[in-house]
Amino acid sequence: MRLTLWTDYALRTLIYLGVKGDSLATIAEIAEGFDISRPHLMKIVNRLGVQGYVETVRGRKGGIKLARPPAQIRVGAVVRDTEEDLAVMGCLSESGFCRIEGCCVLRRALREAMLAFLEVLDRYTLADLLAPDRRLADSLGLALAARLSTKPDPAGAVDGA
Repeated sequence: MRLTLWTDYALRTLIYLGVKGDSLATIAEIAEGFDISRPHLMKIVNRLGVQGYVETVRGRKGGIKLARPPAQIRVGAVVRDTEEDLAVMGCLSESGFCRIEGCCVLRRALREAMLAFLEVLDRYTLADLLAPDRRLADSLGLALAARLSTKPDPAGAVDGA
């Protein structure tokens, strides 16, 4: 299964905002931090706001921040909310796609695999993704948010884990 860039950028945005803590971030700084398209990111942030993941503050000193604590944001939920179609094959998204649909074991196996994928992501929260807080902040060129700096940086944290 391959997730869309929309989901990728949504998750990166949430990670960035998690590192920032209660400080506001701008779309421009997130786009620059990850070297991604600002216009595309604006659409994603808007949708994350509608979905209740981020809060926007208007005005000259405005920006965006997380709308709820990182421990309350499940990665699986973000994936479900940002992906338009999680079906890995057409037969999972529409009935009557294939003539062997009624007896196809592959269809059942693919559905189980998709559900297992989401089940694993449901075990992770944004707080889990923020565990290497100091390394994340350094990688993004940010000062570590005060509320995160009270946690020790896991010395054994593995890149990408």
